[in-house]
Amino acid sequence: MTKRSKPYLPRKLHNQTFWQRLLPLPWDIWPAEARLLLALIAFWSFAGLFILGSASWWVASKEMGDGTYFVKRQVIWLISSWSIAWFTISISLRKWLKLSRSCLLICLLLVIGTLLFGSTINGSSRWLIVGPIRIQPSELVKPFVILQAANVFAQWKRLQIDHKIFWLGLFGGLIALILKQPNLSTAALIGILLWLMALSAGIKFSSLLSTAFLGGLIGASSILINEYQKLRVISFINPWQDPQGSGYQLIQSLLAIGSGGWFGEGYGLSTQKLLYLPFLSTDFIFAVFAEEFGFVGSLMLVLFLTLIAFVGLRIALRCRNNYSKLIAIGCSTLLVGQAIMHLAVASGSMPTTGLPLPMISYGGNSLLSSLLIGGLLIRCALESTGLIGGLEIKKRLN
Repeated sequence: MTKRSKPYLPRKLHNQTFWQRLLPLPWDIWPAEARLLLALIAFWSFAGLFILGSASWWVASKEMGDGTYFVKRQVIWLISSWSIAWFTISISLRKWLKLSRSCLLICLLLVIGTLLFGSTINGSSRWLIVGPIRIQPSELVKPFVILQAANVFAQWKRLQIDHKIFWLGLFGGLIALILKQPNLSTAALIGILLWLMALSAGIKFSSLLSTAFLGGLIGASSILINEYQKLRVISFINPWQDPQGSGYQLIQSLLAIGSGGWFGEGYGLSTQKLLYLPFLSTDFIFAVFAEEFGFVGSLMLVLFLTLIAFVGLRIALRCRNNYSKLIAIGCSTLLVGQAIMHLAVASGSMPTTGLPLPMISYGGNSLLSSLLIGGLLIRCALESTGLIGGLEIKKRLN
């Protein structure tokens, strides 16, 4: 048996294609959830280019002199983001969990940097300008929050009290710094993400309830302190009270969604994107989508997000340790939760916030973060087979 296996193995490796050698696991033994998730994320990201192209071409042609300006830049980010996503899939979760602490601290310093010398756009200091590139640390920190939260909550009962206080304080400090930018929507999203991951880890519900109450108080205080956030809440309750001011965005978004009817105006035929709807390629891109594809198209998008959530839950249930389970839950929660919050804002179900639609809205930082999170979720599915990755992550973390 040994003599026959020596010439066989090199021949098998030699016959592998270039793409097969890049796979962390042979394609024919990928679990069904990993294959389906890879196809869904690929469709999501590439379909996003067409949606963005329709939403942005009018503004791009008027302001940039090139109708494909935003799409071209998004394609560059898409190629880079998919490269990083594939790199993410190829690295074991054990290594990602080790890297998460350092990466989270670096992102925390970058968030502090936005407050000290960041670029202020539309009243918020969320960006660091490095040459031609704009870095948004509050977007890039999301995957590392998931990883480090899994690190902490998976071994919560075994952690000493000083470690618990340190990491809870660091998570709270990160949320406070993002609130300071101010960026209430991202701070709320990270807070909800951490709360749900803690709930999934089995932390006492009484502690979670008091934490939720404290988070609600902080959010309410932020709204009372920041005048523009207060105006957004008031305009959310009754946008027609100030139709040309604070309620203008929401009214135009509702007009776009309502104009779509059952089947929409057709791809590229939205009228609200003709300089009526502000931030149509980022914060309100769903409104353009709903106008062009109607109720049926919007329902299909919601069903698509439901399928992503279902696959993410299946992956979490199949994972072999608490670390990977929490990572899968966190990745699914963030991708689907952020998308649902974006839809809720555009449809007037939530106060207006600057939250992009993952893998569809224009923005390289959001696209990079979303695909990195998608890569982590696929890696969780691959390691659930027990054929790759560390099955005893707990023993190797320190």
